[in-house]
Amino acid sequence: MIEKKDLDYLQDTLSFWKNLTSLQKNLLQQNVVKKHFKVGEFMRGDSEQCAGLFLILSGQVRAYIISENGKEITLYRLFDRDVCIFTASCILKSITFDVFIDVEKDTQAYLIPTPLFRKLSNESVSVQAFTNELMASRFSDVMWIMEQALFTSLDKRLANFLLDLENIEGKDTLKITHEKIANDLGTAREVISRMLKYFQNEGAILVSRGSIKILDQDKLIQMAG
Repeated sequence: MIEKKDLDYLQDTLSFWKNLTSLQKNLLQQNVVKKHFKVGEFMRGDSEQCAGLFLILSGQVRAYIISENGKEITLYRLFDRDVCIFTASCILKSITFDVFIDVEKDTQAYLIPTPLFRKLSNESVSVQAFTNELMASRFSDVMWIMEQALFTSLDKRLANFLLDLENIEGKDTLKITHEKIANDLGTAREVISRMLKYFQNEGAILVSRGSIKILDQDKLIQMAG
């Protein structure tokens, strides 16, 4: 049985809570599991079975896909109070591709196990609507990423990536490697290194080992445009 603070979080995060029966609410309270993940762990990998629906209490995770030649591309990131639907992908019959979820910052999350989530979805129209809205939102994120990858030049994508990361971290010095950026953007490390050197020559950033300092945000915004 979860504690009251956990119950308050579920009530705030799950829009369908108010429409559940007393029995369904009790089942949720009795079966929700609180999980802790360390940086570098996987919430979901290619060989991992469908765990269920994760509700992020705190932390940061990354959802991405891997191409046949081994290149990664980030689909989206999840933060505090976000819901990770692809860890319950076995419930979603339309999902036929592998989505990987790894932990970028120490993360606490609540897990609604697959059998319970499937039961609630079968019994409640409100749970089905919640799932559909969540899927629509995530696929909107994915489509935006695909549009960027197909139709936006890499220099603009890289500039936007650095600006987004600055916003996430809340500081102008970003602890990140060229390889990690390449994985995020689905390209080669050498390409990213050349592009970062160009940004540095333009005075927008300062590149050092394992970090990038944003020197001129306005110039970076102009490059992102």
